[in-house]
Amino acid sequence: MSSFDHKTALTAIPHKPGVYQYWDADGKLMYIGKAKDLRNRVGSYFNSDNRQFNGKTRVLVSKIRKITFTIVDTEIDAWLLENSLIKKHQPKFNINLKDDKTYPWIIVKNENYPRIYWTRKVIKDGSTYFGPYGSIGMMHTILDLIKETYPLRTCNLPLNDKNIAEGKFKVCLEFQIGNCKGPCQAYQTESDYDKNIAEIKEILNGKIGNVIRDVKGVIKTASEELNFELAHQYSRRLQVLEKYQSKSTVVNSAITNVDVVSIASDERYAFVNYLKVMNGTIIQTQTIEVKKQLDESDDEILTLALLDFRTKFNSTSREIIVPFEPVLADESLRFTVPKLGEKKKLLELSQKNVLFFKKEKLNQYEKLNPDLRTDRILTTMQKDLRLTQLPKHIECFDNSNFQGKYPVSAIVVFKDAKPSKKDYRHFNVKTVEGPNDFATMEEAVFRRYRRMLEEDQPLPQLIIIDGGKGQLSSAVKSLKLLGIENRVTIIGIAKRLEELFYPGDSYPLYLDKKSETLKIIQQLRDEAHRFGITFHRKKRDQGTLKTELEQIPAIGKTTADRLLTHFKSVKKIKEATEQQLSEVLNKKQVATLLEYFKQA
Repeated sequence: MSSFDHKTALTAIPHKPGVYQYWDADGKLMYIGKAKDLRNRVGSYFNSDNRQFNGKTRVLVSKIRKITFTIVDTEIDAWLLENSLIKKHQPKFNINLKDDKTYPWIIVKNENYPRIYWTRKVIKDGSTYFGPYGSIGMMHTILDLIKETYPLRTCNLPLNDKNIAEGKFKVCLEFQIGNCKGPCQAYQTESDYDKNIAEIKEILNGKIGNVIRDVKGVIKTASEELNFELAHQYSRRLQVLEKYQSKSTVVNSAITNVDVVSIASDERYAFVNYLKVMNGTIIQTQTIEVKKQLDESDDEILTLALLDFRTKFNSTSREIIVPFEPVLADESLRFTVPKLGEKKKLLELSQKNVLFFKKEKLNQYEKLNPDLRTDRILTTMQKDLRLTQLPKHIECFDNSNFQGKYPVSAIVVFKDAKPSKKDYRHFNVKTVEGPNDFATMEEAVFRRYRRMLEEDQPLPQLIIIDGGKGQLSSAVKSLKLLGIENRVTIIGIAKRLEELFYPGDSYPLYLDKKSETLKIIQQLRDEAHRFGITFHRKKRDQGTLKTELEQIPAIGKTTADRLLTHFKSVKKIKEATEQQLSEVLNKKQVATLLEYFKQA
């Protein structure tokens, strides 16, 4: 039985279409397969009931020591990529794939009055090829659409101007049944024929919208000119075109020989993906990891990785598709940073793979060593918030009050990007009357850090104020009174737009909505709000209960406090026995209380 830990390997494989590769203990590629769902397909090989497999499949599974994969956009894309990689590597266990099998292309022949048909051979004769098509059925559907919509010749006659003028050819049955307009006898002009070819190329390129727009224009003009026969003919063409679905576009025959590279990095690691495209087909793909040593830039790493890839895969491509223009002194190479089109799609495919690889690798490292995640988050926060030191200790303040009554302030503490609940604190506001959030914040911040200074406790690296510029200014005022405004960084977060304010800055800082820095700040803010609201409600409820108890004869404020401290709630006081009440009250108070509850 294999010692390969397939369960761990499966956790890194996504539920996405793609191509997977199995490698043995010697690092040899044994098998390449495609899947609509990579994780489900790969997982099926390791089913506990492997009796469903034949002997060769069981041998294959027993030899697996590593699994790699490449994600793509669709199942057809996975099919095309699988075919390319199998032909390139010819793995031992892909024995059912014939060497002479290739996927079909649609060719627009380089000739006068071009023919359009399908072929498995791509010949450099100036013809235009579209594909390859992973599904023969889909390819024939497209050819049927063309045949039904555009009358084209199917013969291989040499239709040049001289031969046609000399009347060397006669129309055939295809002309008689309406499938061809007879260019062989000049019944159709070359310009009219070429116009149809241009529209067909637009369709094969997926630009069917342009063709539909032109067809609608012809219909409108023909109707206005009362040419109803032409209008009907083009209306039928329009119906067929609108039902057409354009082909998949993982690769394109127009992209003949290019390399594609992309990079994703953080402070510690960089990941580079490489795609090698030959004759419109991806034939090599690999993602590598680079551990940074001297804080190298993405440009440096991308250039080094690219040169290594080109040597490893013997690339002769002169065009390289990149996410940015690298500094590489080689005039024989042309770097393309695509904005639109097929090359842009290839770059996006490379970027999708490198980002996924990076995410999975970092997740693996962080599971093995949780401190790596902490360091990464803190380093990211330091960079995003322009801090001078790692924010290992963060504190966040929030205020609560109810119509100006029962004002409280809460503080929550995060250490190493995690809540430190034993350090949470709340303050009963002492010096503020009425609803004044600014004064409440000023008092809470002053009391908090005065005590830390008196007890010689280390100050936090970052203070977050839940509120806008007003609350932030009040907090800064307290820091200045304590003389520590230059020892800590303080920011405010406005709730509505997640704006971050720095003291003295006129404009807020906006972070990416998906950034980990913003998520940590939001977590701090939400935790402070929760902690503050909980304490505030408790205080408010106690205040309400005290008011109710103080209305009872012989029960004053001190006695009400004593009762609530002992029984915790009015409900428990009402349910208490005479003996239980006597533990807190004298006999007269017990009798008065019992009589009050009896009448209530």
